[in-house]
Amino acid sequence: MSSSPQTRSGFVTFVGRPNVGKSTLTNALVGEKVAITSDKPQTTRRAIRGIVNRPAGQLVIVDTPGIHKPRTLLGQRLNDLVEQVLGDVDAIGFLVPATEKVGPGDRRIAASLDGYPRAKKVAIVTKTDIASRDEITERLMEVDSLREDWDAVIPLSAVANEQLDVLADELLTLMPTGPALYEEGVVTDESLEDRIAEIIREAALEGVRDELPHSIAVTIDDISRRDEGELTDIYANLVVERDSQKAIIIGHKGSRLAAVGARARAQIEPLIGTKVFLKLHVRVAKEWQRDPKQLGRLGF
Repeated sequence: MSSSPQTRSGFVTFVGRPNVGKSTLTNALVGEKVAITSDKPQTTRRAIRGIVNRPAGQLVIVDTPGIHKPRTLLGQRLNDLVEQVLGDVDAIGFLVPATEKVGPGDRRIAASLDGYPRAKKVAIVTKTDIASRDEITERLMEVDSLREDWDAVIPLSAVANEQLDVLADELLTLMPTGPALYEEGVVTDESLEDRIAEIIREAALEGVRDELPHSIAVTIDDISRRDEGELTDIYANLVVERDSQKAIIIGHKGSRLAAVGARARAQIEPLIGTKVFLKLHVRVAKEWQRDPKQLGRLGF
């Protein structure tokens, strides 16, 4: 009787400077949007799990907040979360964009991986679709020299879907043998409520000035289907820290808030499979990022 090939499964996380494309890569590998993306650094706030099923096994990708210098209690809690995740995963993918030279920030993060001896380490050069061949070659050489212990160095483009299979298969070979951790068909362990809150936050982040992103939190009051089942009512709060920020979010005669609602609705409807009535309320919770009680209430 021939034995079936052993399957592998385990946990992976991606690290790198803000904006290197960690969430974009997570979504591309999962094949569905599970992590929000934004051009604002530190957009991700929780350890979101995306699940990648391959013939040889299962990868559970933990998309964490970027490591940064914390200026608030929220910032400190996000850093603690990253530390915890990095200590638990089976492999760490270190991301560097092909379009930018390796800098001090990259070197610092690559060196910090010494603190996680248990995890296998893979260097990933991203955004190859917008880089020249010379840039890609130069980046691969720079990245290769950052550490002696890379298990692999892989160039790819999440946007153009190039080399994603190579990365997934390579990561799987580094996982421990064992059965899948999630049932087939599951793409994330985030609750529907959390996914909807994140979609609304992503819509609110689009086009706001730099001081706002960290000040926006989203809470969901209610999600309910109407009797005929073809419309879902969602009542949500956008929480900011100051009255001036509330004015920015609402915009002239409510125009900005209406645009946020329209953007969010367009993504929520395919997720839940019905039309959506979305009611957004903007409220102020003074300096919530620095207040342990408010952070707890907002789920941090």
